[in-house]
Amino acid sequence: MAPLGQPLSVAVRRKTFAAVGQRDENTVLRDVRFEVEPRSFVVITGPSGCGKSTLLNIVAGLDKDFEGKIDLGPGNPRVTFVFQTPRLLPWRTVRENLELALPPGDPRLAGLPDMLERVGLTSAAGAYPEHISLGMQRRAALARGFITEPDILLMDEPFVSLDDPTALGLRELLIDLWSRRPTTVLFITHDRAEAVMLGTRILRMAPGSATIIQDEAVRLSTAERKDRDKVLAEQKRIFGST
Repeated sequence: MAPLGQPLSVAVRRKTFAAVGQRDENTVLRDVRFEVEPRSFVVITGPSGCGKSTLLNIVAGLDKDFEGKIDLGPGNPRVTFVFQTPRLLPWRTVRENLELALPPGDPRLAGLPDMLERVGLTSAAGAYPEHISLGMQRRAALARGFITEPDILLMDEPFVSLDDPTALGLRELLIDLWSRRPTTVLFITHDRAEAVMLGTRILRMAPGSATIIQDEAVRLSTAERKDRDKVLAEQKRIFGST
């Protein structure tokens, strides 16, 4: 893990999608500026379509067509992206999908059995993705994200479309993984309860040439994040009763 140092810095002056056919030019981001302290868990939330995923793609370097600057920090930080879909190779087993995240002979491969055990996939290590549930596939995607020991972990609604018990279990798993090995996280969600349960800080975006309208620290301990009543009370404090 890289030492604590310069924060991740985001300064997007403008991001516009060009007019296509009957669709007018659309400015989705305007004057979005913030810094992320090393090893903090920052959640970006807001309504669907407000530009959250576009912003994350810019930070990841997947979208370079914007006005502004992204500074990931000194050196060459390792960046890992966990997408909405698990993106496991169907012709590889769970274990093989995790192994592919690291180069052959990498010493981190020695920690793979422990990682599989942490995410509850030891018995499914030899299974192919189509033979396990979506929840288990997303456990594998989480494990793949952490096995690389990234300096920056980008997560785009990785628990969307899951039933409530499965999503809750994965959020608790993510809390445990991050608590064991804190890394700088940018996490996208439109779910306010999820934002409060996971984040140490919440950035709230507004739709329409989106910018940040709220920047709030979450006042919950690790243990309190698994207490539904405390999460709901903190959600009300941050977002109000709506």
